[in-house]
Amino acid sequence: MKAVEVKVLLKTLPKPRMLEFPGVTDTRGSLYFVEARNHVPFDIARVYYINDVPNGESRGWHAHKTLQQALVVLSGSFEVELNDGEQSFKFQLMKANQGLYLPPGYWRGINNFASGSVLLALTSAYYDPDDYIRDYDEYLAWRRQGQIGTGSLHAD
Repeated sequence: MKAVEVKVLLKTLPKPRMLEFPGVTDTRGSLYFVEARNHVPFDIARVYYINDVPNGESRGWHAHKTLQQALVVLSGSFEVELNDGEQSFKFQLMKANQGLYLPPGYWRGINNFASGSVLLALTSAYYDPDDYIRDYDEYLAWRRQGQIGTGSLHAD
């Protein structure tokens, strides 16, 4: 594959984007909700959460070949670092009605967890260890091959 073709493929990655979830707030508190294919661009197959991250620790540092995710801050705050093989991006999540849409093909890490933070992840598929790339050099080689998004994407 020519380098020019790889450049074109790199630029065709769907873009991560911040999400804002609707809600209702009154004297009793706030209620926010997320609907599949309405507030996130995929059907939700799996939900997991991360909490009690010790000070200074981070999570992630891998990529997904086909999995789409929406990361939601339920409590506290954290930072998501993304890399597409050429550029790095940072997103700070700190509000209960915020989320971050993560299309497949990005190397990601989550750090700077505030004490008491809870991260909720909504995913487009069940856990599949074959969907993970856990070595950054392997990720870069995979990206050069232009294999991103070989699964079904429903992103905008």
